[in-house]
Amino acid sequence: MKLSELLDNDTQISDVEICGITADSRNVKPGFIFVALPGLTFNGADFIEDAIKAGAAAILSIPQAKTDNDEVVWILDEYPGRVFPHIVSRFFSSQPKNIAAVTGTNGKTSVAFFTQQIWKHLGIKAASVGTLGIQSDGYEKYTGLTTPDPVVIHKALSELCDRGVDHVVFEASSHGLDQRRLDGLNISAAAFTNLTHDHLDYHHTEQEYFNAKKRLFSEVLKPSKTAVLNIDSPLVRDVQKICEAKGHKIITVGHEDGDIRLLSQRTSSTGQEITVSYQKEIYDISLPLVGHFQAVNALMAVGLVIGCGGDAHKAFMALSYLRPVRGRMEQAGRHPSGARVYVDYAHTPDALETVLRALKPHVKAKLRVVFGCGGDRDKTKRKMMGEIAGKLADKIYVTDDNPRSEIPQDIRNEILKGCPDAVDAGDRAAAIDLAVSEMGQGDILLVAGKGHEQGQTIGDNIFDFDDVSVVRMAIASLEQNEIENRRKAQ
Repeated sequence: MKLSELLDNDTQISDVEICGITADSRNVKPGFIFVALPGLTFNGADFIEDAIKAGAAAILSIPQAKTDNDEVVWILDEYPGRVFPHIVSRFFSSQPKNIAAVTGTNGKTSVAFFTQQIWKHLGIKAASVGTLGIQSDGYEKYTGLTTPDPVVIHKALSELCDRGVDHVVFEASSHGLDQRRLDGLNISAAAFTNLTHDHLDYHHTEQEYFNAKKRLFSEVLKPSKTAVLNIDSPLVRDVQKICEAKGHKIITVGHEDGDIRLLSQRTSSTGQEITVSYQKEIYDISLPLVGHFQAVNALMAVGLVIGCGGDAHKAFMALSYLRPVRGRMEQAGRHPSGARVYVDYAHTPDALETVLRALKPHVKAKLRVVFGCGGDRDKTKRKMMGEIAGKLADKIYVTDDNPRSEIPQDIRNEILKGCPDAVDAGDRAAAIDLAVSEMGQGDILLVAGKGHEQGQTIGDNIFDFDDVSVVRMAIASLEQNEIENRRKAQ
């Protein structure tokens, strides 16, 4: 493809044949555009000469990074990240007809996963892109990022189009929005779930964090598209004003108000029974998901399906067939007494509080929780999460999450300031083992913080670790002990 086909009418640049695009100098091949982006750890401009040696045909960078090397074509912009996604989208060209995106602190993964499930139930070939990777029937790619690099996104979209996928839903992270990774997408509908305390290590202030989220509606979503808003979120009015100014069709979701209104919900043995109203129709739905907050997530997903042209009645009916997301309020097993153990990704103060409150109606005896906080991340939330656990749980086991380069005991000490009566359980596997062993009939145990993650980062090493597997091993050990005790008693 010619460079001129990738740029916006720039006649001042020499035309060359382009074979690929990358922001990683290690991936440069002859005929590639190398995009020199500034980063938190590395500056892409430092690798321009490496890219040229590898055969780069063009360099996209800030003007100050340009050298005297005339072997390449220079594409100069004060904000290369602003140009990057649009060049990539033109290079790969194919995008599914309907693209949805969801942003917010909590609920993104669940809303995206539920949206994909509803589409699938309606007979639509669909995919999701987010924390769990890029997933569709017969297609799975783990990216390591909630919102991947533009090259990864558009290459995958092109491949999905070749497979007949015409509906895709994205998780739009604040990092991804701030770094403009989604700017080249033709999004039909976008959703806002909520905004709570998170990622201040990156954004520094809550306002900067919120501004990144709002970009989805003010800049990424083209005018006159559909916005699905959780009207229960205190900050949603600011987002709503943006959407009104952009001429978006707005679908609100909420308890007390909303176009999609959750009229009632009650817990059941399989999840919950909910009653919903939309456009003067009433829907009674058996929702097979634990946690009151999951009902709102499911309804947000319906909003996205409607926003992308789906049939509302069929979408609501599909909710009875939803299954939970891996590591999101996932029942990991049952204690020999019948007590249940859940694993959830809750790693923010609001998420931990939401999940603990959601479990309380199901508890007949004690609510127990195992959790920790990640190292090299926002430290201000550690004591806050300890205080929340101390307020809502009957027994707390403070453990290690992903300590990274920090001393694990230091992280736990900061959490324990908020819950001094908690058990300082240390090693995560040992903490889970202890918590499971102490369970009794009617208890519920929540193992929070890592959810779907399959590894634990300690120092520079990543060790295999899966909360669900560890829970099941702990339960299996108890069951084996019971069998041996009965055998001895006979």
